[in-house]
Amino acid sequence: MALELYWGSGSPFAWRAMLTLEVKRVQYESKLLEFSKEDHKSPGYLKLNPRGKVPTLKDGDFALYESVAIMAYLDRKYPDPPIFGRTPQETGLIWRAISEAESYLVGPGSKVAMPIFFGKGLEKSDEIQAAAATIREELRRVDTALSHSDWLVGSQISAADIALFPLIQLLLRAASKDTAQPLKLGLLPLHQSYAAIAAWVKRVEAIPGYEKTYPPHWRE
Repeated sequence: MALELYWGSGSPFAWRAMLTLEVKRVQYESKLLEFSKEDHKSPGYLKLNPRGKVPTLKDGDFALYESVAIMAYLDRKYPDPPIFGRTPQETGLIWRAISEAESYLVGPGSKVAMPIFFGKGLEKSDEIQAAAATIREELRRVDTALSHSDWLVGSQISAADIALFPLIQLLLRAASKDTAQPLKLGLLPLHQSYAAIAAWVKRVEAIPGYEKTYPPHWRE
């Protein structure tokens, strides 16, 4: 029985799960939920994920939600190629990178991106600018790390890259919107602001199957 992945277009967390499946070349059934129709709040879906969020992975009778948990589950079930490290040191560094992304980018990223995407809260410029400053500092750290290596940890793509990549893509999309221009976020053009990150983005985009993971509504 094929795995089933429930996801939503544009969710960076769902994107993590999809990238993991493609990196591991695992076949799965795509279950795209439409947020506008509140598919993620339907009774059937809430039985799988009572939080009503994406992604959710269904493997037979087993259902799992939360993106990093799904990544870890897939890595244990399909261990080649490993994404959580080949050595204790790599594993520690990968988890540190994921923890940093969760602690220092997710929250500030939401404070910047959500007002831009939904047009609510743009008047809170001080809060947005403070969050943007945190984002720039974190991206400087990432850029420095990637200036010495193709990947965040080790010699191949890992869960660290997979966890971070969708967050950065979401920020870049937000920064490209017309409503973001007065905010002067300092993220674009990426190749000038963060050259090593820009090169890394291209490496991730070159992964076989990447195109399947790209948010469909972003193409419109």
